[in-house]
Amino acid sequence: MSMLQTDYEGTGRRAVFVKRIARMVFRGLEAGLGQAVKPARALGGRLRYLSPLPRRFTGAYRSFEEANAAAHNAGRLAGYNHKEVAPVSFEEMCKVAPWDYPVLFWLARLRDETEGLLDAGGHMGTKFRAFRGLLDLSDSYPWVIYELPEIAEAGRRRAEQEGIMQLRFIDDLSAAPVLPVFLGSGLMQYLDRPLSSLLSELPRLPPHLLLNKVSFRRDGKPVVTLERIGRAYVPYQMRDEASFVQDLQRLGYEQVDRWSIPALSHVIDTHPELGPSESAGFYFRLTHRRT
Repeated sequence: MSMLQTDYEGTGRRAVFVKRIARMVFRGLEAGLGQAVKPARALGGRLRYLSPLPRRFTGAYRSFEEANAAAHNAGRLAGYNHKEVAPVSFEEMCKVAPWDYPVLFWLARLRDETEGLLDAGGHMGTKFRAFRGLLDLSDSYPWVIYELPEIAEAGRRRAEQEGIMQLRFIDDLSAAPVLPVFLGSGLMQYLDRPLSSLLSELPRLPPHLLLNKVSFRRDGKPVVTLERIGRAYVPYQMRDEASFVQDLQRLGYEQVDRWSIPALSHVIDTHPELGPSESAGFYFRLTHRRT
């Protein structure tokens, strides 16, 4: 039975499923993550697979590929690159949230020495719409959004409808202009590779990185879950912070600032024994280039 199944399939099949999950839990197996579990809490989480109520986070996987395959095998809409996902919570995301203020602080500080930014994972321009009333952004200030093809196309159409000429959307990093600021707000949990790999595809490393809402595991053991966004199940990664920082240091970046975001701590509904995630934001500055 698919681990995403929530529909009623009869008492017999349900009983078999519960017994199978219980055996796994009491043996101390944790979905291939190799850690001991607290049986009662873990069993309670696994039983949520049977609930007809929607869950925000489902499953614990070792990779994006495993998580995506689980969503596909369950017959779900898998991944973020779907036009149906683009409008989900759009209006809410265009509002300034409390955790946006550190980003606004650094963008304002950098405004005099930078001209333009690359907004990676910037959806349909939500941060531009949220920030434009609070920042001095002239009409000539380039705000380039790198997104998946379906999201980029939806963003392009919406910007045209609203007459926002300042936004430019790309879905290929080879088309990215050289810009001094790289903004990734809510990017990292949906990125299926290290950030250094993405940055290395740019024509030149940006001098400034502003990364917000980065999700970490407090025990340092990365895990990928599936986040329900509208009708889609999207792989969502909780990383190891030390490895994340070291990855950028190898490119020559220095961590200048870090801020915690307690409000964005999450527990995986079906795996509560893994504990809550931790969310943070960062400002990194390129001090030298390493080969």
